[in-house]
Amino acid sequence: MELDIIDEDENPMLHRSDVRFQLTHEEATPSRLSVRDSLAAKLNKDAGEVVIRKLDTKYGMRKTVGYAKVYEDADHAKEVEQGHALERNKIAAEEGEEVEAEEA
Repeated sequence: MELDIIDEDENPMLHRSDVRFQLTHEEATPSRLSVRDSLAAKLNKDAGEVVIRKLDTKYGMRKTVGYAKVYEDADHAKEVEQGHALERNKIAAEEGEEVEAEEA
């Protein structure tokens, strides 16, 4: 999977960058989490700071265009993003697992 950043806009009010990217892949469309991890690695960010909002693959094509929000830290992501977006990107679940482990 090859990931290229098309456009990156800073949004200082919300402590994030809006990133548009293109993926070239050999097999089926990659999962949201694998795309999130690849984008986080390319931008030198933690996976909890990246929220993939959209992945669009045209039928029969091996290219996917996507849109992500990259926050300064995971706390800003939790304050701004809607619950379903956090669940899809496994950001809320990661925190919940850590809390449960500490309580046990």
